[in-house]
Amino acid sequence: MIRIAAVGDIHLGPDSAGALRPAFDTLGDCADLLLLAGDLTRHGTPEEARVVAAETAGLPVPVVAVLGNHDYQSDRQDAVADELRSAGIHVLEGDGVLLDIDGTPVGIAGTKGFCGGFAGRSGSEFGEPEMKSFIRYSRASAEALGRSLRELREAGSVLRIALTHYAPVPDTLAGEPREIYPFLGSYLLAEAMDDEGADLAVHGHAHLGTEHGMTAGGVQVRNVAMPVIGQAFSVYHLSPDGSAHESRHSASRGAATHAARART
Repeated sequence: MIRIAAVGDIHLGPDSAGALRPAFDTLGDCADLLLLAGDLTRHGTPEEARVVAAETAGLPVPVVAVLGNHDYQSDRQDAVADELRSAGIHVLEGDGVLLDIDGTPVGIAGTKGFCGGFAGRSGSEFGEPEMKSFIRYSRASAEALGRSLRELREAGSVLRIALTHYAPVPDTLAGEPREIYPFLGSYLLAEAMDDEGADLAVHGHAHLGTEHGMTAGGVQVRNVAMPVIGQAFSVYHLSPDGSAHESRHSASRGAATHAARART
């Protein structure tokens, strides 16, 4: 059984130093890896990213992350990613990483993803150049995710996890105003997961959403935005046959206050 700790939307800043470290230091007892589902900083500055790096440096488990929209805010996303990588975090964008977890090859495919909406209520590549560009960006993110999942399968991954910031399904947005659903995710991400296969999908971004969802093809989806899970991380169990279970970990709930400062 592989134990996957996950959280997104931690929104750390200079005054957050040390807030999550006590909880993260317990990961060796309850998890085999940690997934960070974007919006790791508040304004996407290298200084904020250094706080995230310090919270995760030297942890007893591998750490894999994607960036979120907040991490792009200052147009320093490459510098943010570099700061995270300096702490040993695998930062993904349209690619994947294959980890050996106690002899089980576990692949994580990651992308920030983007907006566009969901089946029957989505944008299309039609009309103005700006609209075409908007949807093409979403499509390119989804295609890169699918390609990464396929490459991980071909590389021998027994379990595959899709890690995004934006939501692949509307299920996990329940609680958010329906008017903003098109800006919270895209069905194209779910199509990529269903086409190429995944055992679990993890995302953030929707602070007022719901934890549990599923793609049309049966991939279990979890919204791990900290305001949703209400703690420093949740732990999900995946068996080599792909079945998933979860446990509510008693990590510090006080850390959730840091995510409350910023909306998606």
